[in-house]
Amino acid sequence: MIAFLTGRVAGKSTGSALLDVGGVGYRLLMPTGSLAALPPLGDSVTVHTYLHVREDELTLYGFENEDERGLFVTLIGVSGVGPKVALAVLSALRPDALRAAVAADDVAVLSSVPGVGKKTAQRLALELKDKLDLPDFIDTGRGPGAAAAAEARDALLSMGFTAVESAAALRGAPAGATTEQLLKAALKTLGGRG
Repeated sequence: MIAFLTGRVAGKSTGSALLDVGGVGYRLLMPTGSLAALPPLGDSVTVHTYLHVREDELTLYGFENEDERGLFVTLIGVSGVGPKVALAVLSALRPDALRAAVAADDVAVLSSVPGVGKKTAQRLALELKDKLDLPDFIDTGRGPGAAAAAEARDALLSMGFTAVESAAALRGAPAGATTEQLLKAALKTLGGRG
């Protein structure tokens, strides 16, 4: 298996990058966050990789770091999830946002990923919960403060923020906060992203 490549960025396009390693050009399919993190054309970079082998095709996937590559491998281990869907998940959700969605059983966030329906999102939440090292995230599903967190998320959605943005903005908020406190903190976080 090719674990990583170090070379010069020779090109970028939607969903992929071209890496020149000693005169050999490697096309890497990459999540959007990893693509955005690449240096300018001509600069040197190390990209963590995963080689997906099928009987009729070899496809090389590239990632910004080992954590993202590990999540990709875990995602393709979920029944019914192939490399294309795994790449879409990592393009829509950064690793922490994915872990937060899984920890909170947030099917709405998972199903907001293009190509992921409600059933696949439920399967991801169920199967990934045991496979991922999940830190404590704000719980929008049950327990004290769950109603406030759900109300804050719904308010953010009604303001036009995506489910992914809403979940990311609510992550790390105090568990005992009121709906108003959660909403203020989330709007402050979202407002600082200009």
